Amino acid sequence: MNGHCNGTVEEFHCNNGFSDLIIDTKKSAVHRKHETSRKEAEDKSHLPALEGAYTSILRELGEDTDRQGLLRTPLRAAKAMQFFTKGYHETIDDILNNALFDEEHDEMVIVKDIDMFSLCEHHLVPFFGKVHIGYIPNKKVVGLSKLARIVEIFSRRLQVQERLTKQIAMGISEALQPKGVAVIIEATHMCMVMRGVQKMNSRTVTSTMLGVYLEDPKTREEFLTLSRHT
Repeated sequence: MNGHCNGTVEEFHCNNGFSDLIIDTKKSAVHRKHETSRKEAEDKSHLPALEGAYTSILRELGEDTDRQGLLRTPLRAAKAMQFFTKGYHETIDDILNNALFDEEHDEMVIVKDIDMFSLCEHHLVPFFGKVHIGYIPNKKVVGLSKLARIVEIFSRRLQVQERLTKQIAMGISEALQPKGVAVIIEATHMCMVMRGVQKMNSRTVTSTMLGVYLEDPKTREEFLTLSRHT
């Protein structure tokens, strides 16, 4: 058969397999559309309460919520907060969308300098920076943009940097089952810049190493060297 669809039986099985693929793809698209609509409806249902909460905060701060500049501020702030925390409604399965591919590549894959924005759960002010991700495939690779999307899922929540680093690494590990995963985050925390100690140039660096990155010092050092190299 040489990998081709020859003859009536083979043609039936080949076409049937292709049809199944089309059906699965359509089902996946319909499911994603349904989930998006459900999430949008859920967000909309929460808007009045969030808007009211922001109105109360502004009033307690001594502001006049009826002045022109603040008339729509509570609604805008409510929508912004929903966007900042949209990761609560997303899963890795949602964004991978079957973008896992069989591949014999068994060397390190690194995507670095992924922009990251999140909210500190202690003060609800931003922290932001760069994420560097490395993994060693175990017969499967993932579309590179999906790594950035995984960062987005976990960063668009109320977070602490230490937990965020581990969640990204664990999420990639569970989805890909690779030989190892390494994640480094370098971030500036506005809770240290705008308030408190007010240290403008401070940066926080966290890392999580799984699999061979944890077990093999040479593999870990290779990742650390390559992630620092510009």
